[in-house]
Amino acid sequence: MAHTCSVTLMAMTGTREHLEVAALAVPLPLDLREIVFVLQSQSNSHHAKQAERKRADLLAQARAVTENPPLVLFLHTLSDNEGDWSILPLLPYLSHSFGKNSSWIVFLEEQTNVRVKKLVQVLAKYDKNEEWFLGKPLHDEESTIIHHYAFAENPSTFKYPDFSAAWALSVPLVARLASKVRDEPLKSDFTIDLKHEVALYIWDEGNGPTLTAVPELCSEEEDSPQALERCATTLSRELPACGDPVKKEDLFVAVKTCKKFHSERVPVIKKTWEKDALFLEYYSDHADPSIPTTDIGVPNTERGHCGKTFAILQRFLSGSAPKTRWLVVVDDDTLISLPRLRALLSCYDPSEPVCLGERYGYGLSQGGYSYITGGGGMVFSREAVARLLDSGCRCYSNDAPDDMVLGMCLNALGLPVTHSPLFHQARPEDYARDFLAHQVPISFHKHWNIDPVAVFNKWLKDDLVTRRSEREDKTEL
Repeated sequence: MAHTCSVTLMAMTGTREHLEVAALAVPLPLDLREIVFVLQSQSNSHHAKQAERKRADLLAQARAVTENPPLVLFLHTLSDNEGDWSILPLLPYLSHSFGKNSSWIVFLEEQTNVRVKKLVQVLAKYDKNEEWFLGKPLHDEESTIIHHYAFAENPSTFKYPDFSAAWALSVPLVARLASKVRDEPLKSDFTIDLKHEVALYIWDEGNGPTLTAVPELCSEEEDSPQALERCATTLSRELPACGDPVKKEDLFVAVKTCKKFHSERVPVIKKTWEKDALFLEYYSDHADPSIPTTDIGVPNTERGHCGKTFAILQRFLSGSAPKTRWLVVVDDDTLISLPRLRALLSCYDPSEPVCLGERYGYGLSQGGYSYITGGGGMVFSREAVARLLDSGCRCYSNDAPDDMVLGMCLNALGLPVTHSPLFHQARPEDYARDFLAHQVPISFHKHWNIDPVAVFNKWLKDDLVTRRSEREDKTEL
């Protein structure tokens, strides 16, 4: 009866006060104080501001329905542990700090839009006293290197969460996992695709729960009919942009190559994305004026390429290269959209030490470090390159893994690696279709068993105007 009176009064007056009374009069099926939101935030200034905006939105929605708001945490501020972004080392802290008074830990990415009231209704369907692992499921169409060829006989059987649609753990599951993390050292040295690795750890060879598919956790556009009807979470599917794209003259592109790939890989770049670069140089172990390539004075190595990369960094700061604000280092089998990259870079301040790309981790549970995996492209502000070289950071050998050495140096300097899921270390078919469906990708890597020109034309060829409907089929090339 009280709810009916509130609605009647609201219709009569239309005042803000009565709107708030009406909202409060509808009891929620779950106390918001039982939910802890963890924003998978980053310390870079752009991402920290994004996280602040997301928290403000969540709390504003909460205040509209209750006087008791939930906790909203920023992952990057919870401790000084570099490995917190890999989630598993963080579980003991979450269990100890929030296990007694909370029922759910809900993880969000900064681009995830949440309808708080709808999400509460969804969580209330599940018994909070049981172990639950909730999310929007992804699966592999074929076994893939980024998942260490797991479930090779039938990779589609294993489901893992699309982090961008939000995912949730019940507190009983968090408590058990936290005990396991404390008692048993985490086994994997490398963190490559976190969402898959978290799901594997929770599943525990069948001893733990599998991912429960929650239809209301969505990656649809916020204003799509389907989202309006049923979704508790949605996404903006546009490329992040914060103003005018960075100018072409502010970007210097360095391509690592070698003589044996001059005729095989370099022509692909020339057919696809070279035209979008104002300043681009090919660095090789052999000077070829027909391309042209620059012999950078470092012998080619079969792997690692640390000596070549550091020679590029030094050249970038010298008078031998154009004085641009940004340096992009790619392999000769990297496929990249420079127009999209320039749009993305509008969100970053080149006066800060920015190191941007797809983030991997090494030994994160034992005090390790993060690094930008090189194949998808490594982007550095001039300030970042200056600090790296001023620190005395060097290769221990020419064939050391350049991306990992850079990661160690950045970690020693206390400089963050900034992750963007739009950079890809592998080919499109190495990623779940539904994961790529809501992206505007910036790069892919490797020519193995594909037509790289066709892949570029399908996934990367445009100036931010590709119609997503043209790619809805998503049949991999």
